[in-house]
Amino acid sequence: MAAEPADRMTCLEIRGGNRRECYSVELPGLSAWISCRPLTPSAHGGDLHYMTVCGEGAISRVVLADVAGHGEIVGSVAERLREGLRQHVNTWDQSLLLQELNDSFLAGARGVQYATAFVLGHYVQSGEALFTNAGHVPPFWYRAKERKWLIVTDATPYAKEIADLPIGLIPGTPYTQTGIQLGPGDLLVLYTDGIVESRDPQNSELGCERFCGFASEGPVDSPENVGAALFSRVDVFRGDIPAADDETILVLRRNANN
Repeated sequence: MAAEPADRMTCLEIRGGNRRECYSVELPGLSAWISCRPLTPSAHGGDLHYMTVCGEGAISRVVLADVAGHGEIVGSVAERLREGLRQHVNTWDQSLLLQELNDSFLAGARGVQYATAFVLGHYVQSGEALFTNAGHVPPFWYRAKERKWLIVTDATPYAKEIADLPIGLIPGTPYTQTGIQLGPGDLLVLYTDGIVESRDPQNSELGCERFCGFASEGPVDSPENVGAALFSRVDVFRGDIPAADDETILVLRRNANN
């Protein structure tokens, strides 16, 4: 049976949240797949994801955040994040967005300690991606031309150091943004720490490097197949050990015709 075509996001649309779900979606210049698995038995968790498209269809923005909390207390954070994205949907510079979220988080996030976030803006015409990492686990980048997976850290030759603080720690925290050039067919894998903090029956932690190794051994033909294969490998690694935190994987691919 052929897979159903992914929904296509329209200008000024915002999609996402913190509920259990799995779906594919098309953004300008990007194909995306998201699977969010809150810690059972809850249908909502502390992992938040949002995707937006600017009014001209030239900028797609993706946010993955991990709030130090679960259940209903995350709702207020989700609402502030959605509102911040709405206000900045047409803004290419996203460092101001993170600064405003940080200050509003400190002002009103009762019952929540802090949140990490990874914010990425993709410019359709050039394929350039700007990202800001606020204390989040580093993404993986598949460079299709080189057929090579990289962990995007300060050791990556294509991007500078990622060292910004998590949201909700210090008022006025400055946030920077780093530019990378995505080529046709390139993939980015975003995820939350519930994935890499998984443990096997011998109590060994998965870790970012081993998780990236899973990616290098799997398919690269579509975001759906990449994400599903990664979750499958994590489940095999964990064996009979239950998940201890919310788990989210978000895979992006720059479309070949952009």
